[in-house]
Parts: sequence; C-alpha cells; structure tokens
Amino acid sequence: MREEFSISGWFRDCDVPLVVAGPCSAESRKQVIDTAVGLSSIPEVRVLRGGIWKPRTRPNGFEGVGEQGLLWLREAKEITGLPICVEIATPEHYELALKHNVDMVWVGARTVANPFSMQELAVAMRQSPIPVFVKNPIAPDLKLWIGAVERLMALDVCYLGAIHRGFQYPNSQPYRNAPMWNTVVEFRRFFPNMPLITDISHICGCRELLKNIAQKAIDMASDGLMIESHISPELALTDAQQQITPIDLSLLLSSLSFKAKKSSADECCLQELRNAIDNIDDEIVNLLAQRMEISRKIGVYKKKNNLTVLQMERW
Repeated sequence: MREEFSISGWFRDCDVPLVVAGPCSAESRKQVIDTAVGLSSIPEVRVLRGGIWKPRTRPNGFEGVGEQGLLWLREAKEITGLPICVEIATPEHYELALKHNVDMVWVGARTVANPFSMQELAVAMRQSPIPVFVKNPIAPDLKLWIGAVERLMALDVCYLGAIHRGFQYPNSQPYRNAPMWNTVVEFRRFFPNMPLITDISHICGCRELLKNIAQKAIDMASDGLMIESHISPELALTDAQQQITPIDLSLLLSSLSFKAKKSSADECCLQELRNAIDNIDDEIVNLLAQRMEISRKIGVYKKKNNLTVLQMERW
C-alpha cells in the first residue's frame, strides 16, 4: 500500500505532475488488478484510470463491461492505494461512479461536443464532491471546449480540470489526433488557473510516438499526463496500438525531463528579457501599422488612376 494521494488536494498548487495511467478498457478482474499492481510500483503514477463505458464509433464492438468494471477498479484501489478515475457520459454514469467511490471523473471528447449532453451532466454534477476533468472536443472547436467548462462552473463544480487529447484534423499524420498546441494555449488564456493534463495516448495513437509528445507536453507547461497502460497490450480489446505495459511506462517516465513552470532565483533576469521582447514587439506592430497605412494609400492611388492591382515591374 502506497502513501495516500488526494486529487482534490493536488488542485491547490499542482506541485507535482499528475500522471494518470491505466487500461483503455477494464476487460477482466485479473487484467485490472495486475495492471494496477504494476502501476503502483511507479512513483510518478498518482491515479489509476480505466474505461468502463466504451461506446465505439461503430456498433457491435466491445463497448465496455459497465458497472462490473467499477467493482474491479474499487478492488484495485483497496489493494494498491491508488485513487481511481473513469470517463462518464450520462448522469447515470456519474451516480454509479459516486456509488463505487470513484475519486475523479472526466467527460470525454464526444460528450463535450454535445451541449445538450453537457448541460444534463452539469445539472447532475452540481457541487460535485469529486474533481471533474473536461476533455477537448473531437473537432478543434475552442468555443465548445470553453462552453463545456463554463456549464460546469455555472453549477458550482468545485474542482475543475481539463484534458488535452488532440483533435481530429485532415492530414494529422503521424498522429492519431493532431496536437494543435496553439488551440490549447488559447484555452489556457481563458482559464489560466485551471489544471490541464495531456492525454498523450490519444494524440499519438501508437506507442512509438509517446515519448516525444510526452516531453513536448511537459515543455508546454502541462500539469500532468494521461497514459493508457495495459498488462498485456497485444491482447487489449480497445486501442491496443497505443497502450504500453507498466514496465515500459516506468522507463518512459524516467526518460522525461520535468521542468519548473516558474522561475525563482533568476526571475528578475527573466523578466528583463521578457520586457525587452515586449518592447521589440511593440516596435514591430507600430512599423506594420505604418506599412499598412502606406499600402492603403497606394490602393487609393491605383483606384483613382485606373491602374491594375498587380504591377509586374514592381513584383
């Protein structure tokens, strides 16, 4: 049994990276317990995840074991001491999660994309006693992501976080879902104090890319990582290509360089450099404004003198 970790306590200062790991889907009691025991030996892993309800894009595939899987996760929690978290998509899922002492829930990308579903969930989770994380929607629609968070905020969900899992986008190769870091930066501008972790498994879609994306997420000041881990990935019933064993996860985490998001001793020096950049940026913007005004005058001149827009000798 490891030292107890409180997710709600972590929200106060996010002093350590929140690494959430576990199988894409809870498939059997043995699979869940064996994976959890393997993960519990990794100090960086703070929370055990498991997929309980797994609606697939097309029917007739493995769609999760339902409430039975919550019993397995609960047992894994008792054995290892790891807090547990699951994805929810309906008010009924949320009630079952509370019933089985789940420590954290997240709302998935497909649910976030539907404002009707989000509103139903928000009402059900009013003043939720457990943390709620919101994944970005499948499409790169920043307003949908922000709106989902605002619905929960409006109903006093106390502990709110976000999960970046990438976006479906044409030509996202080599990734399963394009990271689109600029969209994440814009999201964080709206919620600068909200913890945000990165689901590197869903961004990559294959285990070979995990390390580079994990380091990139850390460099982009992510507050943690969500990683799918399975005791036997080759036998996984969902997303086998992107899951890794607990042993490989340990090696991955040990290879990463975790960095401070705030400077301390050299803060004054850093601020001076930032001020210098700000001054240069101001000059660039002013010069561009002057150039734009001259371009406008050229346009007026060409129109007045009946000249073509394109002047080949100038080009």
